[in-house]
Amino acid sequence: MVQRHLPKVGELMELMQFKKPELDARKRRLDAALTISDLRTIARRRTPKAAFDYTDGAAEGEISLDRARRAFEDVEFHPDILRPAAGVDTSCQILGGPSALPFGIAPTGFTRLMQTEGESAGASAAAAAGIPFTLSTLGTTSIEGVKAANPVGRNWFQLYVMRQRETSFGLVERAAAAGFDTLMFTVDTPIAGARLRDKRNGFSIPPQLTVGTIVNAIPRPWWWFDFLTTPKLEFASLSTTGGTVGELLNAAMDPTISYDDLDLIRGMWPGKLVVKGVQNVTDAARLVDLGVDGIVLSNHGGRQLDRAPIPFRLLPQVVREVGKDATIMIDTGIMNGADIVASVALGAKFTLIGRAYLYGLMAGGRAGVDRTIAILRSEIERTMALLGVSSLDELEPRHVTQLTRLVPVTS
Repeated sequence: MVQRHLPKVGELMELMQFKKPELDARKRRLDAALTISDLRTIARRRTPKAAFDYTDGAAEGEISLDRARRAFEDVEFHPDILRPAAGVDTSCQILGGPSALPFGIAPTGFTRLMQTEGESAGASAAAAAGIPFTLSTLGTTSIEGVKAANPVGRNWFQLYVMRQRETSFGLVERAAAAGFDTLMFTVDTPIAGARLRDKRNGFSIPPQLTVGTIVNAIPRPWWWFDFLTTPKLEFASLSTTGGTVGELLNAAMDPTISYDDLDLIRGMWPGKLVVKGVQNVTDAARLVDLGVDGIVLSNHGGRQLDRAPIPFRLLPQVVREVGKDATIMIDTGIMNGADIVASVALGAKFTLIGRAYLYGLMAGGRAGVDRTIAILRSEIERTMALLGVSSLDELEPRHVTQLTRLVPVTS
C-alpha cells in the first residue's frame, strides 16, 4: 500500500524550475527548429510565396525531387554494437583542403531574393563552421563580395558557360584572382527546366508587383522592408535582368557546350576543377579518365530534367565503375545529417546542401544558416555514434542498405 502525504513546499520548488523567457524573437523561433523541415516551415511562413516557391520547387511534376528525398528516407542502417564512438570526428579532406564537416554549401541563384543577406550570410556561416561555400554564376553577391564575407575560409565558384563566352572567361579570372580554390563547371543546364511554380506565380527578376504579390506581402512586411531598404541586387554575371528565371537562363546559357569547353576552362583555371551535373556511369568514367579533380552527381536539385536519375541511387554504381579513390560528390534531396552519413558510407567523398541552407536563410538570415549547419552537424554526429563509427573513414557500404520502391523493368 502506497503511503501518501501532502507535498512539501521545498519539494514543489525543486520541480518548478521556470525557464528564462527568450526575448529575441528570431532566436526563439530558430531554437525551436529541431530539423531542416522545421526551418522549411518557418521559411514558408516568413517569405512571399513566389520567392519561397522558387526555392522549394522543382521542374514540371517535381518527381525527381520527390524521388531523391524518398531515396534517403528508404535507407536502412546497420549499426555495430559494443564499439565505443565517444569522440566522433566529422572532419575530412576534400579537393586539397580541409572541411570540418562532410558537406558544403551548394551554389544557388538569386539568393538575396530569398532573404536580403543572401550569399554573404551563407559564406560567413560557412567560414564560421569551417566548410566550403560555393557561389553561383547567378548569385546576387559579387565574387569580391563573397571573398569579403569569407576572407580566410574556402570559397568555390560555380560556372555556367554562357553564350557570351567573354563573360564566363572573365568570371573565371575574377574567381582565381579572389583566391577561390575550386571551380565547379556545371553541365546540366543547356536550357532551363520547366519550373511550373514560377510560371504560375508570375515570378520574375526583379519581382513584379501585382495584386497577388501585394496581398501575399501583407502578412510579411519584414521581407519587403528588407528588400526595399537594402542595396540593389548585384548579379555575379548578368548585366541585364527582366523576365522569368527560365527566360533569363535561356537567354544566357549556351546549349552547345561540349568537352572542348571543358578543355578550354581547364586551361584557364589554376585550382581544382570539378564537373557538376553528371547523371550516368559512362560520363562519370570518362571525366575521371580525363583527370578532372572531382565530379558531382547531381540532377540540379530536380530543377532541370524531371524524372532524371537520382544521385544517391546512382552513387554506388559510379563508385564501382571509377573506383573508391575518385572524388565523387553528390547533392539533391539532402534534408538530414543521416542522408549525408549514408552518402559517405556508399562512397561519396563529400555532399552539397542547397535548399536546406536556403530554408535556414529564409527563416532567419545568417543566424538561420548557422542553425541549418548546427542541425545537420548534430544529426551527423548522432548517426555516426549510433552506428559505432568514430570517423568518416570508418563508414562503409555495409552500414547502409538502399531499400527500393522503384525497381527497373528488365526486358
